[in-house]
Amino acid sequence: MTEVPAESLLDAAARTYELDRRHVFHSWSAQAEITPMVITRAEGSYVWDGAGNRLLDFSSQLVNTNIGHQHPDVVEAIVEQARTLATVAPQHANDRRSEAARLISERTPGDLNRIFFTNGGADANEHAVRMARLSTGRPKVLTRYRSYHGGTQTAINLTGDPRRWANDKADAGVVHFFGPYLYRSHFHASSEAEECERALAHLEQVIELEGPQTVAAVLLESIPGTAGIMLPPPGYLAGVRALCDRYGIVLVLDEVMTGFGRAGSWFVAEDEGVVPDLLTFAKGVNSGYVPLGGVAIGERIADHFAHRPYPGGLTYSGHPLACAAAVAAITVMERDGVVDNARRIGEEVLGPGLATLAARHRCVGEVRGRGVFWAVELVADQVTREPVAPTGGSSPVMAEAVRACKELGMLPFTNSNRIHMVPPCTVTDDEAREGLRILGEVLGRVDDLLAKGDG
Repeated sequence: MTEVPAESLLDAAARTYELDRRHVFHSWSAQAEITPMVITRAEGSYVWDGAGNRLLDFSSQLVNTNIGHQHPDVVEAIVEQARTLATVAPQHANDRRSEAARLISERTPGDLNRIFFTNGGADANEHAVRMARLSTGRPKVLTRYRSYHGGTQTAINLTGDPRRWANDKADAGVVHFFGPYLYRSHFHASSEAEECERALAHLEQVIELEGPQTVAAVLLESIPGTAGIMLPPPGYLAGVRALCDRYGIVLVLDEVMTGFGRAGSWFVAEDEGVVPDLLTFAKGVNSGYVPLGGVAIGERIADHFAHRPYPGGLTYSGHPLACAAAVAAITVMERDGVVDNARRIGEEVLGPGLATLAARHRCVGEVRGRGVFWAVELVADQVTREPVAPTGGSSPVMAEAVRACKELGMLPFTNSNRIHMVPPCTVTDDEAREGLRILGEVLGRVDDLLAKGDG
């Protein structure tokens, strides 16, 4: 590989930044107030910025590079597919699409054996809701507060975090409810069992007060991701499944972020012994190398459309480059034990390491997670549990935490008052420990800020 002079790399990065600021319109941002980092290359668990600094990617970008950056098998599969058949309309059969559907359906729980491919997670949730409404003839969808389901119009209304507010016209047929979150319990619970029981009773009351005959679906992230990685208490997902059965409601589980190894299993639903009617996925299915998402469909919904057309589709549904990447990614994950690695890293390295940090630092309210899917909740006071930043917002403390992470060599994923530790599923023990070491230094700086009253 030819060595590129450092000054040439810096010039190229400066040009990239200049053009970005002149022409690119960024999502979720006030355009004049952002300074996006230039990323020039990536490999495995690392990315390099425009100044040539190597950063441990503990964001997995948007929690999607499950197989790590630039995996050679996946890159080669895309290249080979591009040489053979770069694109094909969705009405035709294609070998990579068929194989990707087989591999996905073999890993989804129960009878989720039909795959409708989309371009990502938001439109997967859009289509899942459309399927539920059409198959039941009912208009309403129930979703929880503290959730994220995508940025398109229906998906953002399904969302339960503040990004919904500016887009919510109160006409989408969505009703929000409280899910289990023991650390900040809405139900005055003192144990996981109480939280589960009271959260299920609350959901049933919402169903009854809304009118069960009007409710098409309950849509849940199996583990809410961006909203805080709150693991459901034992029995909660099974309890929601039972409620849906009781009232004839379609259960949709959003595994866009949790699927394909992120939480230490192929899908959380299977770990919980729950088979939804519809399961949405994206992100880790091919680590985002080419945009891909989808809906895994059970027999109840598939039968409804057996002899009546489904009124929906996308030009790029099951795009061959994306499906080739999915086939390669799933094959590598199976061959190399990537899902098992994610589970082991959570159990043996990240989980114990984060617990140690929580005991050491006064700014940590709670750590929670599994696999390579963890949240560290930062608080100004461990007794009152006052967060260091508001829901959906930031603060000087969080801004300093992000700056310190990057200065020390780690690219973090943050939201509100939380730092999420979400490295690739391929992360090594040493890389995970390095991330913990950096986080420990960052938490020390946050402790000092809070002690000075600079929060």
